Amino acid sequence: MSDVETIERLRHIGWRGDTLPAGGLRLARVVAQHRAGYELHDGHALFGAQPDGHFLKRGIDPSERPVVGDFVEVAEGTPPHILSVGARRSMLSRAAAGERYERQLIATNIDYVLVLTGLDGDFNPARIERYLSLTEGSGAQPVVLLSKLDKREDAAARVAALRERLPQGTPIHALNCKDPSSAGELARYLQPGDSAVLVGSSGAGKSTLTNTLLGTATMATAAVRGHDSRGRHTTTHRALLQLPSGGCLIDTPGMRELKLTGEEQLDLFADIEPLAEQCRFADCGHGSEPGCAVQVALDTGELSAERWRNYLKLHDEREEQAATLEARLRRQRGGRPIEPPRGHRAKRERE
Repeated sequence: MSDVETIERLRHIGWRGDTLPAGGLRLARVVAQHRAGYELHDGHALFGAQPDGHFLKRGIDPSERPVVGDFVEVAEGTPPHILSVGARRSMLSRAAAGERYERQLIATNIDYVLVLTGLDGDFNPARIERYLSLTEGSGAQPVVLLSKLDKREDAAARVAALRERLPQGTPIHALNCKDPSSAGELARYLQPGDSAVLVGSSGAGKSTLTNTLLGTATMATAAVRGHDSRGRHTTTHRALLQLPSGGCLIDTPGMRELKLTGEEQLDLFADIEPLAEQCRFADCGHGSEPGCAVQVALDTGELSAERWRNYLKLHDEREEQAATLEARLRRQRGGRPIEPPRGHRAKRERE
């Protein structure tokens, strides 16, 4: 098969390059990862593969290992072996759960991050802001999806309030995940060659939406709990799926913990930083100090108390994670670790 034919075949699974890597090795995309190995797709067929030995060495940065969405070079064999991971044009990651700092890649080489939240008891604007903060710097565009449109009579009011809270221009779509015409609104993000990752809480409807986009009941679904609208993990691992629209969708298990990595810019709250700079004192704690522009904005309603609290929470978490990351890097360099800062807290809680 010629290079032109191979490239055209790879474009069906999201390849953006105009040439193939030198060396003549087989190129494929990681579509799933299991304890027993990886599932790859070369644009023509699905096949299993094992990672090369250097990926299994102790001490290797986990982000250097293949993850779902990666394009990898494969050596033929029984079974085939992944030799190298190609350059990543985008990466969505979070800090892994636990006290030890470790970055966990969620998906790579994606164009869109579809953040799905239910309009029922799952609705949580602060969590949506956390997802959007994690998306910053990933190289992918965030898109907010609000599911279970048919379950709430006040859905329009919730959507309108969220539009006021999020930065102007953030795509927001309210939909019924079971309705093909409603899900059809997402076609613009899933064109041939596009790749999107679907994230959200368990029970938000990720598997239901995936089935609707696939046009078949491929992904298992389950009922949610009545008292809090939370569901069980019906998706147990990340998987890349080819859609009839020509795009690729990476479905993910529900994530109960979304820890920042420490490298977020918090551009989502870009309006707050200039506001704080208007305070009379440079070291203003934004509590009872005279001339505090933040407190004036809170009193007048220009800045909502809920959004301010969430900004403080994310800001402090980012600073702590950044210090933990720096401490880890210093240890790797043989230097002395530093203590993570406590972060700044508002001197006055606003209820």
